[in-house]
Amino acid sequence: MIGKNLKLLRKQFVKSQDEVSKALDLNRSTYSGYENAVAQPSIDIITKICDYYNIATDVLLRNDFSTYTEKQWNDIHGAWKQTAKGSGLRILTSQVTDDNEELIEMVPAKAEAGYAAGYADPEFIKELPTIRLPFLSKNRKHRTFAISGDSMPPVADGSYVVAEFIEDWTAIPNDTPCIVVTKDNGIVFKILENNLKKNKAFLLSSTNAFYEPYEVSINEVLEIWRFRCYISMDLPSLAFGEGQISDSLLAIQKSLYRIENKS
Repeated sequence: MIGKNLKLLRKQFVKSQDEVSKALDLNRSTYSGYENAVAQPSIDIITKICDYYNIATDVLLRNDFSTYTEKQWNDIHGAWKQTAKGSGLRILTSQVTDDNEELIEMVPAKAEAGYAAGYADPEFIKELPTIRLPFLSKNRKHRTFAISGDSMPPVADGSYVVAEFIEDWTAIPNDTPCIVVTKDNGIVFKILENNLKKNKAFLLSSTNAFYEPYEVSINEVLEIWRFRCYISMDLPSLAFGEGQISDSLLAIQKSLYRIENKS
C-alpha cells in the first residue's frame, strides 16, 4: 500500500519522480522502486517523504489514498497551514524562577550546534545560561542567540540578538528581521520575506549585500524568533548613507532572485 500511496501522493502534488527523488537525495531508480513496491523505504526515508509533503507519517502508513475523497485531499494540501500557524504540536521549553517568572535563555555559540536537536528538550534548555531584561514584555517569550559572521550589519560578530518567539508564521510581515532555527543549517539571523502562500517557503536575506538571498522550505524550519534588540560590546559605526545603500542593494538582490527563479 505504501508504494501506491507514494504514487498517488506525488501525482496529487503534480511532482515528477525526478523532482521527488532529488528532494529526498535519492537515485530516481531507488525512488521508483518504492512506488512500484520493488523495495520498501526505511523509516528515515518515510520521515523525509512525509516532511517533503508536510503530512504525518501515520497518514501515509495507515490510510489508503485510493479511497480518498476530494475533501480529504484538500485537507492534505492544506496541512502546511496548521504547521505554519502553530495549531499542531509545537513544543516551547523554557526556564522559570521559583516565583514562576520566565527567564531569558542565552544560546551561546558553543551551544548552537546542538540547539536544533535540543530546543524541545527540558534538560538541554535547563543547561543554558539566563538573563533578565525588565524592559521586555512579560507577556511574550524571549530568547537570546549568539551571532557570528558579518552578514547582518550593524549587528556585529559576537553580538547577542534578543528575539521574541513567533507561534503563527503566516502572520510574519515581509522584511522582518528574525532568528530562524532550521533542521540542517542550524541558527541563522536574516531578514525574512514571507512566501508561504506562494510556495510554502521563506526568502532569507542579509543586510550585507555580499550575501545572496536564499529560500528555506517550511519543512526545514523548527522555530522562528522576531528580532527585538541586540547586545554588543562594540559600538556600531555606519558611514552616512550606508544604510540607504544597503537597502537599495537588498531590494535589487531580491528582484534578481525572483527573476532567476521565476517558473
